[in-house]
Amino acid sequence: MGNHVYIACSLDGYIATVDGDIDWLFDQPNPTESDYGYADFIKNIDALVMGSNSFDKVRGFDSWPYQEKVFVLSSSLKEVPEDLIGHVEILSGSPDDIVATINAAGYHNLYIDGGLTIQRFLQRDLIDEMIITRLPVLLGDGIPLFGGHAQPLNFEHIETKVHDDALVSSHYRRQRK
Repeated sequence: MGNHVYIACSLDGYIATVDGDIDWLFDQPNPTESDYGYADFIKNIDALVMGSNSFDKVRGFDSWPYQEKVFVLSSSLKEVPEDLIGHVEILSGSPDDIVATINAAGYHNLYIDGGLTIQRFLQRDLIDEMIITRLPVLLGDGIPLFGGHAQPLNFEHIETKVHDDALVSSHYRRQRK
């Protein structure tokens, strides 16, 4: 149970270019056609929580990639696209209120996705585990994975895996006192 992050970033800590482009993620060779642990991660997830920018990016994919319920955080988006009614719900509010609302609806293992959403949840100390995969590319600028925090957040290293001698995935669990 808890709130989980599964995300890729550049060596310099960016999850997208300045204009939000993520095509660089797909430029990496994948000779083994690995999912880099995603299937193992997602099988324990009840629902996803993502910001509207991430939602817009995913809507541009050839097909909707999620079987799980998706909660989109937005104060401007008012209606769910017709083809996603029943699969997507729009929420707004503080991260604490959002988690309480989603938990009350019966979803307790949440995948938190999107740069600003992850940062907002970290600022409220609402992330329990993170799997961060670093790709061997320097973007130089872009949308950072992490932002400022009021206090240090300590995480325990669970494991690190190297994929295709190029990508490095590290799994961390939040250590609270």
